[in-house]
Amino acid sequence: MGPLHATAMIYSGKPILPLELIQKLLDYLPVSDLMNFAKCSRRLKEMVYDDSRWIKKLKDMGIWNEEEARQRYEEAMAARKAERDQRRATSVAGPQGSGNDGMARPDSMTIFDAGEEERRQKAVQQDKERRRLEFEKRRNTMTLPSGITIQSAGSASLISMATPALAQSSPPPIQGPGSILAVFDNIVSARGYARYEFGKIYGMLAPLYFNLAKARTHTDPILFRQFREPEEQAIMLAQLKIFARADSSQGWRDRLDRLESMTSIFENAALREFEGGYEAQDIDGRMKRYAQVLIHLNGGQAAIQLFVQKHPVMFERERLGNPMDCFDAGALGEFTTQPVIEFFTRLSTLINEQANVIDRVFPETVNVMIPFLERVSEDVIGEYVTPILDEAHERDGELYLQAVGGLFQQLRQFSGSVARPKQSGTEEQYRKKVWQIMTRVFEPHVDLYLQEELDHFKKKATGEVDEWNEKVTEADAATVSLLMSGINREADKRDFLSTFKKVILMPVQAIPLAPFGIKTGSSSNKSLEVTTANLVIQDQAPSRSGTPVPGSDISRASTPVTSTVPTTELAAKAAIMNSRLEGIRSLFSIEIALKLLHLAKTSLERAGQFARIEGQTGEESKEQCEAIFITLLQVLGPSHIKAGFDKALAHLASYNPREVSHTTLAVAPLVTFLELVNVGDLIQQMVDVFYEQELVAMKLTDKNDFLNPAAKEKKKFEKMLDEMVAAGLDRGIDVLMNEVDWLFATTQQAMDFNPGIMTIPGTIGSSTGGSGSGEVAKARPFSMSFVGVFKGGGVASSSSSPRVSIAEQEKTNRMSMPFAAPRDFDTAPTKTAVRIVETVASHTALLNGLADKNVLDVFNHEVGLRLFTSLCKHIKRQRISIDGAVKLITDINYYHSFITTLKLKHLQPSFNALRELSQIYLIDPSHAKQMAAIIADTSRFGGIFRVEEVYEYAERREDWFTVKREVERAMYGFGLCVVM
Repeated sequence: MGPLHATAMIYSGKPILPLELIQKLLDYLPVSDLMNFAKCSRRLKEMVYDDSRWIKKLKDMGIWNEEEARQRYEEAMAARKAERDQRRATSVAGPQGSGNDGMARPDSMTIFDAGEEERRQKAVQQDKERRRLEFEKRRNTMTLPSGITIQSAGSASLISMATPALAQSSPPPIQGPGSILAVFDNIVSARGYARYEFGKIYGMLAPLYFNLAKARTHTDPILFRQFREPEEQAIMLAQLKIFARADSSQGWRDRLDRLESMTSIFENAALREFEGGYEAQDIDGRMKRYAQVLIHLNGGQAAIQLFVQKHPVMFERERLGNPMDCFDAGALGEFTTQPVIEFFTRLSTLINEQANVIDRVFPETVNVMIPFLERVSEDVIGEYVTPILDEAHERDGELYLQAVGGLFQQLRQFSGSVARPKQSGTEEQYRKKVWQIMTRVFEPHVDLYLQEELDHFKKKATGEVDEWNEKVTEADAATVSLLMSGINREADKRDFLSTFKKVILMPVQAIPLAPFGIKTGSSSNKSLEVTTANLVIQDQAPSRSGTPVPGSDISRASTPVTSTVPTTELAAKAAIMNSRLEGIRSLFSIEIALKLLHLAKTSLERAGQFARIEGQTGEESKEQCEAIFITLLQVLGPSHIKAGFDKALAHLASYNPREVSHTTLAVAPLVTFLELVNVGDLIQQMVDVFYEQELVAMKLTDKNDFLNPAAKEKKKFEKMLDEMVAAGLDRGIDVLMNEVDWLFATTQQAMDFNPGIMTIPGTIGSSTGGSGSGEVAKARPFSMSFVGVFKGGGVASSSSSPRVSIAEQEKTNRMSMPFAAPRDFDTAPTKTAVRIVETVASHTALLNGLADKNVLDVFNHEVGLRLFTSLCKHIKRQRISIDGAVKLITDINYYHSFITTLKLKHLQPSFNALRELSQIYLIDPSHAKQMAAIIADTSRFGGIFRVEEVYEYAERREDWFTVKREVERAMYGFGLCVVM
């Protein structure tokens, strides 16, 4: 703008227009007026010849390539830089000095080199001449209609038009790349040359463009007389439409409308010829020729639409098949896909025949098959599928789901059978495009189908679980009814009255009777025990092969089998409890889980087909597949598994080992609960496999997305199952420890740890009364409780015996016991220890392979700690002699060996301390000081037992009252005593 502002100095006294306004006005001037405007002055010429103005016109026509222009500019700059560097290197290497060293003198310097300046000016002139020759060469290769010339005026090439004599001239020949029919193919995108490139286009097309704009009828334009062939006329009309985009001068809209009118007349005439060839089946003649003409004109969209609309398949859809045949051909209420298969087979044959015609008529640059398939999918396939789906939905929901799945599957097979024309690109691209077209048929039905699929699965899954629960409830009610049917209410009433009468008339000092409702007497108790034992629930087979079950004679059954129906309410309730405990395994089943997984798999296979559709439909289908999986977990988890575990925990909570028969080593409710845990573990594994194969592998969900609803629900399901198993295992440990305590109380004989005990004849546990299996052998130790001695088989009273010291009394007791047991130094563990270890070991082994190592270690650790606690309590209830200490140490070593097999280091210190503790019972009474030192040594027991606790254990010595004073004197000093 600097030179333009300088022009203001010439006309300083006259008003001038702003430069911005001048620039805007130039945009609306015709090209001929621009050339005249440029002649006014050198400054205005520079404004007109500005390269950006002509680049804009080329961009409006859509033939300027900015990337190519940038590349050419960079190459020119690189060449110019290389040339400049070369000249600089030549100028530096001047004549050498005459010194001995051959080097120029450092004090010599050239201020102006006339030779160098001459070489530079010569190079500039050569560059200009080269550019002029290149332009002249390109201009001479152009073939223009007569009357159109490019003239030179001064130093610039101006575009001008001579008087046209086009009416008398013959049409120019079509020659090479410089022909007027390929004028746009010879345009070069190069900065600094935009005006020259536009000049070539303007010089060739402007005369024809302005002549056509002045024509009144379709016979007036010179274009149609100069170019006789329809192909040439179509090419020229298409080029004129492109050239018209750069026309921004006054009247451009009228000229454009006239060009559009002439183009429309020409297109209609070509379409009539194409339609005539189609009706005459002149495929390789008129159809192919005028298809090419229309493609040259505007891409051939009109010919493609006519070809698609005229196809007979659009008007003869009834011949392909009747939609209602899918329902009428099969049984009532069923859907068959055979008519659908026949429909798509006929349609595929017709389309493949049409693909051959397309290859013969249209060139490879035009894709005709895709628009044809779009019309077929909308007017033929859509009109066939929609009535089927509507009818199926009205008849039945499940029938509707089957129809959707069957139709979509057949549509997928049909899309793969359509032949690929040569115009359709690669095989992969063509199949992908055809599949996208075919899936549009189901887009109006996808939302309804997905919701129906989810509702149907939820209804079926809930129905399966409710039916299972109803069967279990009915079976439980039948069992209760059967077991309670033998109760005689009148007999119970009479028994109650007779028992009440006996209680009233019995002396006050008599021992208490059994609770009301239970017949007192050994025969009644024995009958009750036999009746209860006969009501063991049996199972036909374990829930999982290879599950270790302690006790080979545990019988199981899914239904109660009774040899004798209980006749008392207590016996009936005991039998019901046994039935429920043994029936824990039936609270949920693998069969139900398999049914639910099968239903979910069927639904996912149908809904997953739509997930392959790209776009919103595919995403909605994936979300619905995840919703189906979430529904599966919600029905299978809280509604089935959790409810079963809750009932199992309630049954375990009501278990009492004193109310059931013990015929084996196994704790029946714990074994059955662990089998239930086994079933739950199998179900979780099935869910994991289902999730990986049906959702992750099919790309219906992303398991790495922690916010994914399906992944979150799966983790919630696993957490629920872990919590239920943990609660059951905790309750199972309680049941197992109750069983251990019961074994300690009922099987441990008093003489096991105190062989010198006195058994009173005629009492419970004596040789005369005997002790049967499962009864408690009660013995009374001959110790401080008897202050008298046996004389003549009787017991003397305390008042008739002289007062003696405690030591003398104990010595007299040992010497005068007629029924004292012999000294026993058997090193084998007691039957109680063996049975407890077998019981605990068999139940801990049930979790091997059932849970992971962490859960197994936690379970075994808790069992070990609880066993240690029960063993400590049991020792505090015993009276242990020096001879019996051998048995105690043997039992504790046996327990220690079992704990070692669990391989839990945290448990071993406790049992090691217990082994050390058992040594205090071996110390002779004469070594009371050493005993006191051991009791007071806190480091001996590793911090497991405190001094006060060790003292409590020492009190369980059989001779404690003999050594108590000496021990206390050694521990606390003379004259002091321990206040307990």
